[in-house]
Amino acid sequence: MREPLPTLLLPGLAATARLYAPQIPLLWQFGPVMLADHRHDDSIAAIARRILEQAPPRFALLGLSMGGYIGFELLRQAPGRVERLALLDTTARPDTPEQTARRRALIEQARTGRFGEVADALYPALVHPDRLADHGLRAQVRCMAEETGAEAFIRQQTAIMNRLDSRPHLAAIGCPTLILVGDADQLTPPELAQEIAAAIPGARLVVVPASGHLSTLEQPERVNAALVEWLAAPGE
Repeated sequence: MREPLPTLLLPGLAATARLYAPQIPLLWQFGPVMLADHRHDDSIAAIARRILEQAPPRFALLGLSMGGYIGFELLRQAPGRVERLALLDTTARPDTPEQTARRRALIEQARTGRFGEVADALYPALVHPDRLADHGLRAQVRCMAEETGAEAFIRQQTAIMNRLDSRPHLAAIGCPTLILVGDADQLTPPELAQEIAAAIPGARLVVVPASGHLSTLEQPERVNAALVEWLAAPGE
């Protein structure tokens, strides 16, 4: 039987442990589960350094959206510590000027006491169109934003705006890799996942039907099935 491998979970922007609530019991069967705290620094490099100080010596890495941006930086800083890699609903590209402009507007909203409006403003872009009236999911998104707080949200957005282009580093990734994306992800659409999967040797691409950007919450059973296959696959 394979030695248990810890799994390090990297949440997305304004997301907390709730993002992975449907996955944690499953992942725990394969080894210890650790949630990274990405609320305290305003650069991806600093966030990654802080996480590595607290992370196990070797681990499986699972990141969604901003968690993927952090994951790419962890691989740059400590490639030998990542034994398996799962990147969900993310991109290897840097921000476009249009994306940065939208982030600056959200930062201003948070700075001027209107952070409570941010989660509802973001929600339509985060989920599949069929989930727009899902009040339970909307409440989860609001709750994660509240748990993050305005100051941490500003730091996270600042880090995301200034992230590196990770595309030049993809070919060097040598661990078993899963790339997963919702078929209706508006923020990081399937073509961006395809770009990552094509550049990482041996990467497996999974497109999840009827899902937007929050695949772990929107289609947990399909995501969990892909994660079991990822963790059970032979290593390098």
